[in-house]
Amino acid sequence: MDMQDAAERADGMLDSVLAEIEPSVLWVHGPTTTGSCTVTRRRTVMTVVSAQRRGSLLGVVDRFWRKSGYRVTAINSHVDAPAIYVKTQDGFQVSLTVADKGQVHFDVDSPCVRRSEVADSTSRATAFLDPEAQLIPRPNIHSDFWSAGAPGVAASRS
Repeated sequence: MDMQDAAERADGMLDSVLAEIEPSVLWVHGPTTTGSCTVTRRRTVMTVVSAQRRGSLLGVVDRFWRKSGYRVTAINSHVDAPAIYVKTQDGFQVSLTVADKGQVHFDVDSPCVRRSEVADSTSRATAFLDPEAQLIPRPNIHSDFWSAGAPGVAASRS
């Protein structure tokens, strides 16, 4: 397996977990980074996930990852910044973290693989990100379900 193969495998894992979330959340690509023999793919959820709904989201993801044969390596149950960390049988490390303003991030880190060029992901983001944006903005897309109880949600899209 080379770095491009690992990136494609990571994309597949990210696509699968995001497809499992119902109602769906909207997301954008985070930066792809490479090390000397590793690659990391990232997705950032742009749907506002209220504090009241975070546990539901983490539960859906946790059940899916366990059903997929991933081994849970750590769980952070912090009320404002919960996270789940898992490892696949072939050594990929996968995480869901909740950051500032409840923004949800999914990351996949590959094990050490053969060095190669890595192309951009071919998975189509489901939320718009201004190509000129230097940083991914805070979540700003409203969902009647996931954003329930969240104060001051700017955009409206279910």
